[in-house]
Formats: sequence, C-alpha cells, structure tokens
Amino acid sequence: MFKKILAAAASLTLFAFSNAAFAQDEAGLPGGTAEQAADASPAPAQSYPAVNFSNEDDPENIWLLDLSNGERVAIRLMPQWAPAHVERVKQLTRSGFYDGVIFHRVIEGFMAQGGDPTGTGQGGSQLPDLKAEFNPMPHIRGTVSMARAADDDSANSQFFIVFYPRFSLDKKYTNFGRVIGNMGAVDAINRGEPPANPTRIVQASIAADGKSRPTRPAPPQQQEITADMLSAPLGS
Repeated sequence: MFKKILAAAASLTLFAFSNAAFAQDEAGLPGGTAEQAADASPAPAQSYPAVNFSNEDDPENIWLLDLSNGERVAIRLMPQWAPAHVERVKQLTRSGFYDGVIFHRVIEGFMAQGGDPTGTGQGGSQLPDLKAEFNPMPHIRGTVSMARAADDDSANSQFFIVFYPRFSLDKKYTNFGRVIGNMGAVDAINRGEPPANPTRIVQASIAADGKSRPTRPAPPQQQEITADMLSAPLGS
C-alpha cells in the first residue's frame, strides 16, 4: 500500500513538472509566461532621418537667426532626433527670449556658444532644465547642439554651433539641428570668452511665422566738410 502511495505521488510530481516546463517553453524564458515574453520583446529602433537642406520645406522646423553682423542664418531643427529640445527652442524663440542675446563663448576651430541672457555662460531661462536626449548623430561642421553643465539633464536655453567636426561630443550633448543656410555668417561670429565685441542675435524666429529681417540702423551722417573748415584761421 505504501509503495502505491509513493508511486502516485511521483506521478503527480512528474505531471506538475511537465506542465511547468511546458509553460516555460511557451514563454521562451525560464520561469516566464507567454505574456511576459511578449512584454520583454525589444522595442523598435528609433529612426534618425537625414537633414533636409531645403530652405522651403517644413518651415515650422527652420530656425532663423538674424545676427548683428547683418547676416541671417538658417538652421534645420530635427524633432525626430530630440523632440523636447526642439520644442524648447521654439518656445523660447516665439517668446522673444533669444532676441539681443550675445554669443558669449566663441572658440576658434571649435564652436560658437550663445543662448544665455546674462552673457556670462551661467544663465538660462525660467523654464525647468531638460532631460538629455543624446543621440547617435555626429557633431560635424554646422551641427547645432545644446550646451549643459556637468549633469546630463541640465540643458536649458544655451546652445552651440560647431565650426569643425568634434566627434568626442557625440552622445554626450544633445544634437538637435544643423545649419542649412549661410554657415559663412557663423564663421564670422566674433571670437573670445567673452569676445571684446560680441556678435548678437538681433532676432530669432521660426520661418513658419514669416517674420521679416530686422532693418539695420543707418550709419550716422557725417557733417559736410567745407572749404572754410579747411582754412587756417587768419592772424591779426
């Protein structure tokens, strides 16, 4: 009788083990279930489309910087790369935040940095800092990327434009756009940390808003020089 009880218990144990093994097989994971296996499937890879260099297409994502050197720079914003950073730049631009702000740190062969209303490199907007959106897009000539402090999630309003490739910045700073028009005007930004005569953003705008370029003030008129001014005073 005792042998029959042991045999029955062994049979039940084998049945339970077989069912458990079947469940694991179905899930494809040790000790898992089919539902858990579905949840653990890899997420689809994010797409990083190439930059569109047309100044006509998608004006909602073209950032225009009218500089104090008299030039207008066009930048293609890439929300597919960094949606929160692009949205922040648009929000600040449409509020007039960048108007009058200088490029306070401009290093030859490296980059031009601006976006700080204090002009010191220590300032930003009143909005909260952004969570990093590091991506694999390289920092090449014309890249527009977000400046930050030591904390990855400390970007706010400051940005920089790269003069020459700096791949050491990749995946450490949020790359959110590229210059698509008038890189020569970026090259002409005055150098210095800060520059003695800093280049300013006179007006920042989004192309879709259709803002015209600001008019440059006319140079002061010089007084006409007459023959009397050139004559020496007569002695008595």
